[in-house]
Amino acid sequence: MSGTPKILAGKVAVVTGASRAIGKGIAQELGAAGATVYVTGRTTTPGRLPGTVHATAEEITALGGHGVAVACDHADDAAVEKLFAQVRDEQGRLDVLVNNVYNSPAAARWLGRKFWDVPPKAWDETFDIGVRSHYVASVFAAPLLIESAGLIVNVSSPGARRYMHNAVYGVGKTALDRLTADLAHDLDGTGATAISIWPGIVDTELLQLVPADEQGRRQVTLPGEGTFDLNAAETPRFPGRAVVALAADPDRMARAGTACKVADLAEAYGFTDVDGRIPRAD
Repeated sequence: MSGTPKILAGKVAVVTGASRAIGKGIAQELGAAGATVYVTGRTTTPGRLPGTVHATAEEITALGGHGVAVACDHADDAAVEKLFAQVRDEQGRLDVLVNNVYNSPAAARWLGRKFWDVPPKAWDETFDIGVRSHYVASVFAAPLLIESAGLIVNVSSPGARRYMHNAVYGVGKTALDRLTADLAHDLDGTGATAISIWPGIVDTELLQLVPADEQGRRQVTLPGEGTFDLNAAETPRFPGRAVVALAADPDRMARAGTACKVADLAEAYGFTDVDGRIPRAD
């Protein structure tokens, strides 16, 4: 059991793409806060990287929440609609939707490439799972969220405001933050809203494969962007604590439609990463 106060006891959440990385960290923190958390994704058996939807659900339950694993391909609209029908049938409510699913392996192929070296299919890979999938989940979740005056959190990036990785990545994140703003506009007056969060550099399972040098430093170089110290990166639980803080905040409407850096939310709400730091990578 987690020592985290159960401030979300009785609440229900869906976290998409939560078999590993940021989605898993968010799902864990929602569970530690006492929520019932539906964990979605395609990974049901371990592969090159650790993590499955079932393993994440089990960890949520061990932390004091209730984890429910749902194998779901977010490119399949019918499967997404079925997911939210399941939530209604089993829980009768939904308080938080976290749109996190993203095609990271596909995106990684084009890091640091000029736009003329990034094929058109990369656009579809980025927008289908990363923008369209978030819209679809929000459409099917909206009736439940309106009933509970709930919250949509879209996991975005500072790439919405400045150049990061490549042109397609930045346009995708800009579109996602525009989606957040417009969802919040349409939800105004319902009690529900939408907010984007911007994690910094997150030490995911993929980045944990980066070995330490002789000085014990774990560094990753992003083409055209610089070299980053992974020992100073945030854990996937840090953005999770931001989602919990937003979900528990009765005054979160003040942030409706905006994009918030996780580090800024940590300072505003008074939480830290698991090691007591407030990591900040601008």
